[in-house]
Amino acid sequence: MRDFFSLARWMPGLVALLEYQRAWLLPDLRAGLSVAAVALPVAIAYAELAGVGAVVGLYSCILPMLAYALFGTSRQLIIGPDAATCAVIAAVVTPLAAGDAARHWQLVMTMTAMTGFWCLIASRFKLGVLADFLSRPILLGLLNGVAITIMVGQLSSIFGFTFDESELIERIAAAPSYLALIHWPTLGISLLTLAVMLACRRYRPQWPSSMLALAVAAALLWGLGPERAGIMVVGTISGGIPSLQIPEFPPGLMRELVLPALNLAMVSFVSMMLTARSFAAKNGYDIDADKEFRALGVANLASAVSQGFAISGADSRTAVNDANGGKSQLVSIVAATVIALVTFFLTAPLQYIPTAALGIVLVMASWSLIDLRGQWALRHSDNAAFWLAWITFVSVLFMGVIPGITLAVLLGLFQFLRNVMRPTDQLMGMNDEGVVHTLGHNEEVKAVTGVLIYRFNSPLTYFNAAYFKRRVLQLLGREPHPPKCLIIDAVSCFTHQDISVMSMVGELHKELKRRGIQLLMAGRRSQMTHWLHQAGIRVGEDGILLYPDLYEALRMTRCYREPEEPVAEGGASPVAPALPQERLAES
Repeated sequence: MRDFFSLARWMPGLVALLEYQRAWLLPDLRAGLSVAAVALPVAIAYAELAGVGAVVGLYSCILPMLAYALFGTSRQLIIGPDAATCAVIAAVVTPLAAGDAARHWQLVMTMTAMTGFWCLIASRFKLGVLADFLSRPILLGLLNGVAITIMVGQLSSIFGFTFDESELIERIAAAPSYLALIHWPTLGISLLTLAVMLACRRYRPQWPSSMLALAVAAALLWGLGPERAGIMVVGTISGGIPSLQIPEFPPGLMRELVLPALNLAMVSFVSMMLTARSFAAKNGYDIDADKEFRALGVANLASAVSQGFAISGADSRTAVNDANGGKSQLVSIVAATVIALVTFFLTAPLQYIPTAALGIVLVMASWSLIDLRGQWALRHSDNAAFWLAWITFVSVLFMGVIPGITLAVLLGLFQFLRNVMRPTDQLMGMNDEGVVHTLGHNEEVKAVTGVLIYRFNSPLTYFNAAYFKRRVLQLLGREPHPPKCLIIDAVSCFTHQDISVMSMVGELHKELKRRGIQLLMAGRRSQMTHWLHQAGIRVGEDGILLYPDLYEALRMTRCYREPEEPVAEGGASPVAPALPQERLAES
């Protein structure tokens, strides 16, 4: 039994396969064949984008798919070459390789291995929470920018010329000067490929449009024979099992890949988790983010070992899997097997595929990533998210893919720090039924006379403790009649022990005591008692009063009274009236 739980912990996909249901077999076989039909042409196209041979794209599918089938927790997710990851790899490796094709390939494999190691390290430290680190608006701007960069870069393949410029903006500015260099036969093949893909998607959406379009273009060039009117093709593909290559570049180049590989691991994981979570929710099961990080790391290491490049979750192929009724990880195994058979035994027909047709496939794949309308719509729902998305988008366009991704990661970090350092806060009140609510949203909720109830919506730590104290004193200063008691909702903000926070609490208590205000804390009574005692802060009659919840704090203090209730003789406040027992139970 212990061995089974250990296996489930490390290889959840294998455990799922051991519990396989016979009824899933036919749907999984159908889905696997469909995924392979879509993945084959896309893998070849993305290999061109990454700057390596077509066979490398096929290598990047086989072992990674098998690895994810064993280590992944998603039943529908298909991993493989991805537009964003290939664009990042090309942007990093191309200047380092300096035109050396062999070095380029080796650098790609090395960066892929580094990406895998970063993922394994993140999984070891349970950093699956990073799936939420790059917010959806930032990722939206990033993918839009990457998609447009890819589309512009493929214009040279589609029109049959070569860009002299390396950056996007320069290419767009110089585009009119290339009109005279258009190679019309190449453009004709591009238009034919586009027409076949669009017609297939319109009239036969269940067919693999990319594979069909490439097959038509390749058959046409095969029929033309050696005289192909100067149209570039993929060329001879040496299939078979890849041989082990030892990197033969200066070790110093590896330092140039460390941070880009970290960025790539981050972006690949976030993108993969968005796809995996959406399909898991649709099919009614949960996935484990930390195990997904490990699965992505193992898959990237498997790709590097098989001389492939970095991979991620493929949303289009995952959608094909789900649409064809795929039920389990067996779909990835079937698809990998089909791609392996083509790679090892059927590569001869692939040599006639025109690079212009691959350019069209990449443009169509990139077009599916673009969601400028959704990015623009953010202005109505979240102004801060709107600007984050557009800053990321413009940065990718003007600065390049790698600086744009780096900025996206920093923006995600700054957004998180801003939310933690300067969070929202509320003053609380009570309605006629004795229920505590936020003030300002409901006219029936009134402030409690003589009491200020404060909620700070972020964990207190050393870098927001001073802000917490400042906000409390500011709110107290705005009160027309200074309250006798301040109640702090400890549940929302005192989540862990921090020496700086406890020091701030001691200073705040002294300041409130000087002003004649009693400090009470509601929630986490046992923890707060322990932490305050350790910090040397007095608790009880002459110190901070602690209560299990807000209702008990209001019930037990002598500070609470109704607005119309007169102050007793001698100036003492009466005992708080009893709150409804059902409200206490709810708290």
